[in-house]
Amino acid sequence: MKRFLTALIALVTLAWGWETLSAPGAVATGAGTAWAVREHALTLTGLWSFALMSLAMVLATRPAWLERPFGGMDRIYRVHKWAGILAVGFAALHWLVEMSDDVIKALWGREGRLSKDHGGGFLEAMRDVAEELGEFAIYALLAMLVLTLWKRFPFKLWRYAHKVMPVLYLALAFHAAFLAPLDYWMQPVGLLLATLIAAGSIAGVLVLAGRVGHGRRVGGVVESVREAGAGVTEVSCRLDEGWRGHRPGQFAFATFDRLEGAHPFTIASADRGDRRVRFEIKALGDYTRGLAQRLQAGQPLSVEGPYGCFELPIGQGGRDQVWIAGGIGVTPFLAWLEALQSTPARAPQVDFYYSVREHETDPFVARLEALCANLPAVRLHVISGARNERLTAATLRDRSRAGAMTEIWFCGPGGLARSLREGLRATGMGGVRFHQEAFEMR
Repeated sequence: MKRFLTALIALVTLAWGWETLSAPGAVATGAGTAWAVREHALTLTGLWSFALMSLAMVLATRPAWLERPFGGMDRIYRVHKWAGILAVGFAALHWLVEMSDDVIKALWGREGRLSKDHGGGFLEAMRDVAEELGEFAIYALLAMLVLTLWKRFPFKLWRYAHKVMPVLYLALAFHAAFLAPLDYWMQPVGLLLATLIAAGSIAGVLVLAGRVGHGRRVGGVVESVREAGAGVTEVSCRLDEGWRGHRPGQFAFATFDRLEGAHPFTIASADRGDRRVRFEIKALGDYTRGLAQRLQAGQPLSVEGPYGCFELPIGQGGRDQVWIAGGIGVTPFLAWLEALQSTPARAPQVDFYYSVREHETDPFVARLEALCANLPAVRLHVISGARNERLTAATLRDRSRAGAMTEIWFCGPGGLARSLREGLRATGMGGVRFHQEAFEMR
């Protein structure tokens, strides 16, 4: 994620630098004055912000064709989130630079202030409108960033507030198009800017029209609902014709209530070709609490997907396989184990660690034990916090084979993942391949 965002910022900077250095008079006297620095900073921060906002808007359309390069839709959403955060940060910096003219006048006067050619007439009028729209959009983006980072703000309200983002983006696209220097459009930076405007605007219109994921959306019906355990609701569904099936470990966006909208849930069952899917839903928020009481058999639903690249690792050669699940993070592994039941010989040699609070009351332990009983290659280890057991990097180090590359597949709390990663580096196992589901859509 960091490499991709850094590469985009570098590309924008390179295109801006090419235009700046190749422009007539680029090294003329006065190019290093406070006014010139302000002008360059204003343009560059604006380009950074708009490029990142365009990326966020394109990724908001859930482009399935980018899943492999990014490593799954969960990672696409993570890039989307941080591109948006950085975009708002650069937009705020852009606004501060714009407001610096009074400070520069007070300290250095008006001498060296750069004149601009905005084309006059119609273009000048459009520039004034673009400035007003851009300022309003920046204020709205800052407010949206606060709501996004404030985790206590209800998801349902945030989801409706977030729907204004395509409108704000289109306002920023108008702002960028009419305030960009006229000579940009004859340079690589102009081609890049035009591409960003076109791609982001198309994406924004698709989002506003409700066409996101339209080709992957099917209807269906809830077949059964039950409380699998404390705070866990099991929902079994049968989907309509058009469902393309799923690979073990993938997830889908399920809509049980149109007003509530779609929520992402891992598909906890293997694909048997009968268009049936099962979700194990943990009560983690306003919507998922009490879901078992609101849903009933026969209720219609809509499912969009499947998405994700957290897939069953078959044929990994001599690599040591370690699967780690924490709490409701067990759901993709349930699908993996179910998929292997018909062909146990295909199961890789693996140590599967399942971390729970209480072994006796956990709703999935018995099911995992039954599934693993038919898979001799899968060694199940249940780590119970109530028994003062704890999964650590030392545990993984002690079970690894000398000279073998260890590959870890992890789905669970972020704190546990960070603890294991740091512990592995501290024990000299920093070269471990660590696959983690980045399952956070906000």
